[in-house]
Amino acid sequence: MTVKHLAHRGYAAVVAVAAATAVLLPATSAEASGGKLTHQQAAAKLRSAGVSWTSSGHCSDRNRKTCTSFSQINSGTVDGIIAFKRASGCRITITGGTETGHAGGRYSHWNGYKVDITPTTCVTRYIKRHYDYIGRRGDGAPMYRTPAGNVYANEGNHWDITYK
Repeated sequence: MTVKHLAHRGYAAVVAVAAATAVLLPATSAEASGGKLTHQQAAAKLRSAGVSWTSSGHCSDRNRKTCTSFSQINSGTVDGIIAFKRASGCRITITGGTETGHAGGRYSHWNGYKVDITPTTCVTRYIKRHYDYIGRRGDGAPMYRTPAGNVYANEGNHWDITYK
């Protein structure tokens, strides 16, 4: 029997529980990361959400470490930083994307899972008040985990954020 038939027969509570359960199930890493975006696609989404970015090299070439690139960034990473901006109400400036020059690994900048942002007072206060402190990374950076499992690491001159 379909959900529509159950609802029609008066099983509204069953339908409500089924709908709520579907919403609460965690996404796999592949689903959470989303598809890959071009620099132009990501920049347009970020710009329309009021998220800015800066580049010390004033460029977006993924193969130059002085650039800030969004080429091959996961759509889930872009959605994550936009959601953070909306939830925190803070001004967000991205200082690092998918360009070369960051540490490697599966959940790396290069693979589209990370962005770096400016550590404003608003950003730091929001992270510390709303996310769980989970200890220090190998390099000493204090880390905070969101309920969704994303990790914010304070590297001093920026927040390194991993969206899984």
